Amino acid sequence: MDIFDILAMIGGLSLFLFGMSVMGDALERRAGGGLKALLAQLTRNKAAGLLTGLGVTAVIQSSSATTVMVVGFVNSGIMTLRQAISVIMGANVGTTVTAWILSLSGLSGDNLFVQLLKPTSFTPILAVIGIALYMMGKSSKQKDTGTILLGFATLMFGMDAMSSAVAGLAEVEGFKNLFLLFKNPILGVLVGAVLTAIIQSSSASVGILQALAVTGQVSYGAAIPIIMGQNIGTCITAILSSFGTNKNAKRAAVVHLAFNIIGTAIGLLLFGAVSWLFKPMLLDESASLFGIAVAHSVFNILCVVILFPASSLLEKLANRLVPDGEEKQEIVELDERLLATPPIALERCNQLVGEMAEIAKDALHKSLDMLWSYDAGVAEEIRKLEGKGDHYEDILGTYLVKLSGNRMSDSDSSTASKLLKAIGDFERISDHAVNILESAEELHQKKIRLTEGATHELKTLCRAVEEIVGLSANAFLENDLQTALEIEPLEQVIDGLKSTLRNQHISRLQKGECTIEAGFVWADLITNLERTADHCSNVAACILDAAEHNMNIHESTNALKTNEGFEEKYKVYAEKYSLV
Repeated sequence: MDIFDILAMIGGLSLFLFGMSVMGDALERRAGGGLKALLAQLTRNKAAGLLTGLGVTAVIQSSSATTVMVVGFVNSGIMTLRQAISVIMGANVGTTVTAWILSLSGLSGDNLFVQLLKPTSFTPILAVIGIALYMMGKSSKQKDTGTILLGFATLMFGMDAMSSAVAGLAEVEGFKNLFLLFKNPILGVLVGAVLTAIIQSSSASVGILQALAVTGQVSYGAAIPIIMGQNIGTCITAILSSFGTNKNAKRAAVVHLAFNIIGTAIGLLLFGAVSWLFKPMLLDESASLFGIAVAHSVFNILCVVILFPASSLLEKLANRLVPDGEEKQEIVELDERLLATPPIALERCNQLVGEMAEIAKDALHKSLDMLWSYDAGVAEEIRKLEGKGDHYEDILGTYLVKLSGNRMSDSDSSTASKLLKAIGDFERISDHAVNILESAEELHQKKIRLTEGATHELKTLCRAVEEIVGLSANAFLENDLQTALEIEPLEQVIDGLKSTLRNQHISRLQKGECTIEAGFVWADLITNLERTADHCSNVAACILDAAEHNMNIHESTNALKTNEGFEEKYKVYAEKYSLV
């Protein structure tokens, strides 16, 4: 083996790792919507979680990526630790799919069907299709599909280049002696763990082992301990990902590590027994690509079969290793680990914007009550709600901008745009609730009394505004287009009420029935109430924007005003909130 073979091996390894990374990222984006649907099944039972972990990892070709997502889900409260355990176990089985795909490189024979199954036969076709989709595809889904095919072709070409380059090592005595050392199971486990920890992918390290097996110098006795060690090494990604997370997320990473260490310990005991009984017949045989894939799958499936019934014990172990303690409580957390899976990150953002909607609704309800019955304790609650809404807007705005920098599907882009618009409107509704509170405090402190007519008018306007805030919150939470269409007619009625209340106030001033001081408070109140309704109208337009994949909020607002049911709904609300 000369310097050119070494360079070819390095180049092949680089292509292999790059192709695996590119393909995994594209698979993750392409399967994003499906991941969200799969997560909905996690609450059923442990078996569903196991199958979900298996399916997701088989699709995105990376148990490390799956476990990092799981840590993020647990940290964000999307998933419980108990659910995470079964998903992690499933991920260990799902990651074995890669070794089976790579084992196709070892097929031999002159049969046409066998020849067609060889990657060297079909990967050039996949590469051509992939580059065509990537360069000429119109949608993000087509481009991601093209990237997946290109990534797969790249890793298979890299695998072939590695295998060809290391073939010369079969004649190198030192290489043969190196793998004789690895027949020591403990040393083999350490080598597998360290190599996988460095490249942070058990699928990639198994692929490298398969490429080295082409030399014929890798026996099953050396390969199996290395495969066991690779399961431990892959935990490093989840461990690193758990830094800075809450205790349950740390426990999820600990479960992943404990599961693989216990599984490896059991595997080593079984390996020792098999080695003692069958070594002459099996373990000294040269490992094939297919044999390594079988060993990888059998080991991981065996670990799950043995430890799956003991998942509750793993949970207790994690709780013991990461005990409860004082933990800094934040108003809300948004985990940047979820940015790698935009559909899941958007689902989490959607949950928090829904909470913002409830905050705005609650703050407004409390502030309106304060106009008629002032309470200093409730006033403090309203201000805390407004502060919470501000915090939500800050973290959600920053997070959604980062998320928008990722490649997303058209549907996800529309959802991100909707959320970015909605957070500003819900935050402003909370601000107007505080402004209304300040007017209530002024009325209370200065003992200003409104006339009977003014009180009746203000209560009518308050009821209308409280209803429109409730409609906008419910329309957003349920993503209900029909409810959204009811908002604009009511907003127009509220605009009319504001004008009427302003004119009525001027009339009372002229008759001497109202003071100038009361007039200032009155003007502030009806302005804040009318602007609250405006923000509700914006929320309705955001919902319509997302449904129509439209970025023009003015166009959506006009659509709300011109839909065929607008006039009828307007008449209903006008009658309901008539001052007569």
